[in-house]
Amino acid sequence: MLVDVIMPKMGESIMDGRILKWLKQPGESIGRDESLLEISTDKVDTEVPVADGGVVIELLFQEGDVANVGDVIARIETDAANAKVKAGGEQKAESKTETKTSSNGESPKAEVKQEKEEKKSEIPAAEKKSEEPNTKSGNGAGFYSPLVMNIASKEGISMSVLSSIKGTGICGRIRKQDVLAFVEDKKSGKVQAKPEAKPDVKPEAKTEAAKPQKQQAEITQKKPAEHKAPEIQKSPELTSLYNIPGVEVIAMDNLQAKMAEHMVRSVHTSPHVAAIAECDMSAVDKARKEMSEEFLKREGFKLTYMPFICEAVVKALKDFPLVNASVDGTNILVKKFINLGIAVAMDKGGLIVPVIKDADTKSLIGIARDLNDLAKRARMKKLTLDEIQEGTFTITNYGIFGNIIGTPIINQPQVAILGTGAITKRPVVVETSQGDAIVIKPIMYLTLSFDHRLVDGALGGRFVMKIVEYLENYTQ
Repeated sequence: MLVDVIMPKMGESIMDGRILKWLKQPGESIGRDESLLEISTDKVDTEVPVADGGVVIELLFQEGDVANVGDVIARIETDAANAKVKAGGEQKAESKTETKTSSNGESPKAEVKQEKEEKKSEIPAAEKKSEEPNTKSGNGAGFYSPLVMNIASKEGISMSVLSSIKGTGICGRIRKQDVLAFVEDKKSGKVQAKPEAKPDVKPEAKTEAAKPQKQQAEITQKKPAEHKAPEIQKSPELTSLYNIPGVEVIAMDNLQAKMAEHMVRSVHTSPHVAAIAECDMSAVDKARKEMSEEFLKREGFKLTYMPFICEAVVKALKDFPLVNASVDGTNILVKKFINLGIAVAMDKGGLIVPVIKDADTKSLIGIARDLNDLAKRARMKKLTLDEIQEGTFTITNYGIFGNIIGTPIINQPQVAILGTGAITKRPVVVETSQGDAIVIKPIMYLTLSFDHRLVDGALGGRFVMKIVEYLENYTQ
């Protein structure tokens, strides 16, 4: 049976992808769930596996071509005996040639049989799950396919050793061939098994407790995160084409073009309205400082304000479920789950929005772990497809650059997005039993941009103030 391989959907706002590399060529056999090609989008680079094994018959796109979601990009014959192979990249029927033997003189049917026998020896019976089910390394090294994890489990390769193997896939991703080569080298004595490293507490964790004064002054002394400006790709041919004196013309890269398209579509779709609220972060700041030392020793990374904000947003979304919805024509789709998207600034410019799935089921510590892991791998472009889609509400933290107020654009098809400003110490008037007084407090401005088709001013205003209420009255 001839099976079409379809260009997969990479996310809610991604409609195409660039084919970086074909991992199989026409006439070669491919196993079920084995990767056929590598694809790049403006958000992720990933390998695409096939659902059915067989013989690759035809590749309909060249490396470097852009394919739209839903396009047929290749064809596979599941019955090797009937395989008729076309030349790679050609779409014309005239180019069909029947391949009776492979390059090593064996028939495709024999190759498929051999491939199945190899897989049978590589994967445990009944396709049991690996004892180490996580496909992400603890240090953010990247994504491991189920096949790689199964081989590693069978051969007794730990995650720390697996992460040390040099990968030949995109961005150094480890493929089946890399693990098998490592196993062979290990058996022949070419490599020595490295002892599994024990996580050590960072030096700063030891000095954190010894410097309480520095910790108390962290809010005012903390500098905005450094963010390198994207490199400008000069286009002299475009400049000469426009021929405007004193003006240099620069072509947008793929990421910039996609961002522009998404932002214009969002503004065109949703009538944006913004509500801004002031929030006293004293309670959160106190709790964070009390937890920081123990948290750093246990988790290996610092506890920031963002997990507290995420937790408050989740509680507010439960109180106002219409904000956790989307609009489809005249219908309202209210989501019964909460998937928080967190906008992450890329080192070379642009944004990506990884998603914390089922955030309403996670504790503060669980949210903090997911935030740290997703943000780290987002900047390395090593997120999986599932980790950048199905968000129901988004938070963007422009305060990391020192900005106090902003008006973010909604991430479609969501109906609202929360912007968080920098936390700065400000004089605030408070009421006391002896009268009004001016005190210094850590203040943060929250901006909620919302879709006025569904969220009116009353709902938007109450929702953002509910977040403020949860943050100002935070208790451990």
